[in-house]
Amino acid sequence: MSLIDLSAYGWDAAWAASADDSARCGRITRVDRGECDVVTSDGVVRAISDSTRSQGAIAPATGDWVVVEPGPDDKVAIVRVLPRRHTLARRDPSEQIVDQVLVANVDVVAFVHGLDRPLPPGRLERFLVLAWDSGAQPVVILTKADRTELLREITLVVEATSPGVPVLATSRVDDFGIDAVLQLVAPRTTCALVGASGAGKSTLVNLLLGHERLATKEVRARDSKGRHTTVARELILLPGAGALVDTPGIRSVGVWADEAALDRVFSDVIEFSANCRFADCAHDREPGCAVLGVVPGARLARYRALRQEIDEMFTREEERARLLSRGATGPRRGPRHRR
Repeated sequence: MSLIDLSAYGWDAAWAASADDSARCGRITRVDRGECDVVTSDGVVRAISDSTRSQGAIAPATGDWVVVEPGPDDKVAIVRVLPRRHTLARRDPSEQIVDQVLVANVDVVAFVHGLDRPLPPGRLERFLVLAWDSGAQPVVILTKADRTELLREITLVVEATSPGVPVLATSRVDDFGIDAVLQLVAPRTTCALVGASGAGKSTLVNLLLGHERLATKEVRARDSKGRHTTVARELILLPGAGALVDTPGIRSVGVWADEAALDRVFSDVIEFSANCRFADCAHDREPGCAVLGVVPGARLARYRALRQEIDEMFTREEERARLLSRGATGPRRGPRHRR
């Protein structure tokens, strides 16, 4: 049996140094129904999570590097999650104060949007806040670029909303733009594809692979709404390149981020606010505000809403920390950073 070269999946000396020399390590390629597919040097194994030893405050996620050992009933068990680097997470839709890790150890976060539908700027801004907060490089990929009637309009929206973020257009017609996307997924790196259902994420993966691996579905003609084709986050290695993670369509984009990521997405607001009369200006009705009348009202309203959401997140975290310090039980997560 030939061995699998884990360096193709991103394994390096730093990862090796974080595990014992004798440990059997691998990377989670899929989490499904409480079990994980883990690629190791001697093959892919189906592993269960030993919550007592491996998780603690960390539930294994797609993209994690883990240590596996023989478990009960002849099964393989995950006994440790190695320290993460860049992590893409959102607020768990079912919880108020818990984050949901979408992909661990990601280098590029690509927001995928289909040109068969309008792009709400607020949705793009939320994804960009999560991407910048992860520490990965954000990218916007516009699929279905043969729909030229919206290409210019949405490109302008993206450039105005996220200056400096690369924007790529692709189409399955003649594989337009596929080579440019491949260059984003350099060997030994990981790129996560995120976006709504029907945006073309699975089709894009198939085009990059050069064959049909993932199932795809047509969107509804009346409203361009997609149906969930991808039901679990799956890490796929591209031959001669890095790894892609195809994710299910995301409806709710709850922000779980540091303020620095918000400031980076709304850099125009931060730049002008330096000239406000009051240091704590809320850019609402304060006299001497240098932002009002300069930044478009709709964008400023979205900024205020996101900042309020982040402030409320910090307040809930502080309350949870107080409860935990008194011996109350609750989900444990690492601290966020607030100015």
